[in-house]
Amino acid sequence: MSAQKANIKELTMKQAKFWIETFLRLILLLVAASIITFALVNAAPIDPVAAYAGGENTFSKEQLASIAAHWGFDKPPVERYFMWIGGLLHGDGGISVIYQRPVVQILCERAGNSLLLMGCAWVLSGIIGFAAGIVCGLYPRSIADKLLKGICIVLSAAPTFWVGLVCLSIFAVALGWFPLGHAYPVGLTPDQVTWGQRIHHLILPALVLAVSGIGNITLQTREKVIEIMQSDMVTFAKARGETTRQIITRHLLRNISLPAITLQFAYISEVFGGSVLAEQVFAYPGLGNAVVQSALSMDIPLLLGVALVSAVFVFVGNFIANVLYGIIDPRIKRGAELHD
Repeated sequence: MSAQKANIKELTMKQAKFWIETFLRLILLLVAASIITFALVNAAPIDPVAAYAGGENTFSKEQLASIAAHWGFDKPPVERYFMWIGGLLHGDGGISVIYQRPVVQILCERAGNSLLLMGCAWVLSGIIGFAAGIVCGLYPRSIADKLLKGICIVLSAAPTFWVGLVCLSIFAVALGWFPLGHAYPVGLTPDQVTWGQRIHHLILPALVLAVSGIGNITLQTREKVIEIMQSDMVTFAKARGETTRQIITRHLLRNISLPAITLQFAYISEVFGGSVLAEQVFAYPGLGNAVVQSALSMDIPLLLGVALVSAVFVFVGNFIANVLYGIIDPRIKRGAELHD
């Protein structure tokens, strides 16, 4: 019993150490992201006061000075940064310059829309790309392989905004199958919208956002499948009389799972970047749309808030990938423990 208690205590300490280290890495990432973003925004050639005043600036010098004092633009950058950090520690991310509302409130509203869009695109790219890659790898140089590979090469090279405009012109304007944009019908409040309407507005932008990921995942998975199917391991399995289905379930899937998971979770940052373009094309009210609007108007509090949210999003994705590595292949987990 004493040995069992000692093992439980050791396991608890390792878990506590793991969570503490993870939390500290997240804090360091957020601090670094906030400093870099704040420095880049302040180094931009756009004057935030002039951007707030608009193109037809009819304000006097006194009024411009009053605007700068109201938003804190008259203070040194370092002082403004620490003021922003102090407010953030108390749950206050500042007031958005263009929306005239608390940044935290805007982020909460738009993060839900963006997460729904990016989550659907991310899942679609993984499922379709993984399945298509297996088909191409199992039947190389076949008609299906050549067709899918050609489509994937074109899709991987095509810009997201171009694919979005083409799909919008064909499926929304010409065929009328999908709405022109937005997350739900214009004129309705969020509590009046049904899930059917949300999904109808979500399908086209999610497919467009998933396009580049499908191409890359398909091509990478295809190469890995071909490599495994030509390995000695599969040759011995065939000599033992295993069927193609048994080879796929016993050998192929496990060996391509880790590379597929790596690609899929590496695609998280690309999904977030692509969502900026997709949301602009489809006028989708998410974080990507807010980034563009805040950048054009030099809305510094909102830009900083979106930067922190995106950093957390990518960090969580990488963290989940590392956990899944240990579940799928326990050798990785044992190797990490031996290293410690």
